[in-house]
Amino acid sequence: MLDRITGMQVFSRAAHTGSLSAAARQLSISPGMATKHLDALEGRLGVRLFHRSTRKLSLTEPGRQYLETCIRLLPELEEVEAMIASQRVDATGLLRLNTPLSFGVRYVAPLISAFSAQHPKVTVDLGLNDRIVDLVDEGWDLTIRVGPLKDSRLVSRRLAESAMIVCAAPAYWAARGRPKLWADLKDHNCLGSSISAVSQPDEWLFGEHRDKRVAVKGTMRTNNGNALVNAAIAGLGVLYEPEFVVADAIRWGELESVTLEAPAASLGGIHLIYLPDRSPTAKVRVMIDFLVAAFNPNPPWAIQ
Repeated sequence: MLDRITGMQVFSRAAHTGSLSAAARQLSISPGMATKHLDALEGRLGVRLFHRSTRKLSLTEPGRQYLETCIRLLPELEEVEAMIASQRVDATGLLRLNTPLSFGVRYVAPLISAFSAQHPKVTVDLGLNDRIVDLVDEGWDLTIRVGPLKDSRLVSRRLAESAMIVCAAPAYWAARGRPKLWADLKDHNCLGSSISAVSQPDEWLFGEHRDKRVAVKGTMRTNNGNALVNAAIAGLGVLYEPEFVVADAIRWGELESVTLEAPAASLGGIHLIYLPDRSPTAKVRVMIDFLVAAFNPNPPWAIQ
């Protein structure tokens, strides 16, 4: 399909030069293509814009009226096109990045100052929530998702892995004893996450294939990792959370992990998600590269 802006450019230049061939030369297209653009423009408008002869072109009355419109609009349209095209090269404008709440607060927000120092023309709109957002409908450029990816229409870049860890406060382990088997967790007060892929409030999954299931119960469940960590530090119960959620508390001695006879279930990775675009804007490209570099090869939450 022939684009309207080029059709307007062909018409405007032909009107000023009196020649389709001259207009074609100025636009670096063939005379035949210039003719096709003009024919398509006249077809859309439903009127003749030129009286055509073998020797010259002359404007019709509708053509004179349309030329006035082109003279007014074309500079603005060409300026907008140039601005959009420059964004493919220069990182500039508003970048909307969405992340899960706990992950974004702990590991993405602290990086924004370094990103801004490298790319001062980009304004970052950082959205923090634990629901899966729709990039198209909600206008996000990028989102970070934790766990298995389900939407094959989107493009992903792996940021990092994060092991699942069973942990509790030292005082809780002292009072209740440490489990040795994954099945032992049924006898503990297990604090439940309602958003995890592997630790639902009433069932925790273990094993490489998530084939070991233990029914759990507890006196608290929530959809926020920070709230769970705070409750566990206070001695309320046991957590089964990603390493990035509990790493600081373990490092500071507020929580202690236990090793069970069955491996923790795979979280499914942490991925950066964006729309399929053969030529993403520069602001999107630089943020992708920045975040991949920030979390590789060693993520900041790695305990060992």
